[in-house]
Amino acid sequence: MDFIAGAIGGVCGVAVGYPLDTVKVRIQTEKKYTSIWNCIRELYKAEKLSGFYRGLSLPVCTVSLVSSVSFGTYQHCLSRICKLKYGSLDVKPSKMDITLSGCASGIVRVTLTSPTEVAKIRLQTQKQRPSITSSSPSDLLPPPKYQGPLHCLKTVAKEEGLGGLYKGSLALMFRDCNSFATYFLSYSIICEWLTPAGQSRPDILGVLLSGGCAGALAWAVATPMDVIKSRLQADGLGQQRYRGFIHCVTQSVKEEGVRVLFKGLALNCCRAFPVNMVVFVSYEAVLKLTRGFTT
Repeated sequence: MDFIAGAIGGVCGVAVGYPLDTVKVRIQTEKKYTSIWNCIRELYKAEKLSGFYRGLSLPVCTVSLVSSVSFGTYQHCLSRICKLKYGSLDVKPSKMDITLSGCASGIVRVTLTSPTEVAKIRLQTQKQRPSITSSSPSDLLPPPKYQGPLHCLKTVAKEEGLGGLYKGSLALMFRDCNSFATYFLSYSIICEWLTPAGQSRPDILGVLLSGGCAGALAWAVATPMDVIKSRLQADGLGQQRYRGFIHCVTQSVKEEGVRVLFKGLALNCCRAFPVNMVVFVSYEAVLKLTRGFTT
């Protein structure tokens, strides 16, 4: 049931957070934006509301699978660790047990998410034709290179080989391994803090607060590798700038300073709070509902 609950929670989360994810990607991959609000204004001016939802269809189709695998892998690993270490599933796991299970969840995600992340980043960062006006003859501009998520995946595989679909996967693995360890550990700790005496779980407000804080903390840890991942995955729309993970890190820091690794940090944390409130409250609600059916 953890797989099903994770799938439903993931879909609810992506519906809430996708527009700000697009803004985050633009800020991380393009130097021209001076602030979050500048990016939002420029994006809306050039592409209207639809610009915030570019590449959404693929994440919606795949997020249920990815989120299902994330939560399911976490619970499966945690159960196996408890069984091997303590000989019982009813023993309260240690913080190290939760951390290791979270790391495993993040590592497993990479094989599923890398191709979809490449398509999402390419679609979010490619420029669209402006609206037709008397002063902007958009018919003279070439059409967008990628016509949609599936066309993007097909084009990348054709032009860059299957390796192109896994660009930035090392940075993605570092990002998800650390962030999911933080994610599940912080959620567990905060839930424990907010659980009233005599109860085993917090109430709905406690779940909302725990989920929001866990998401914000996870993205605080993930942002540096998220910047590198986004730059590597976007590197293909034009002339290739980066030769690999190390070159991307060194060139980015050399050109823009260490603070480049924290581009989008505030936006990531602000977006993660409501998104993961929704993810965890949906996840816990589905588990509670299914427990009611099975007891």
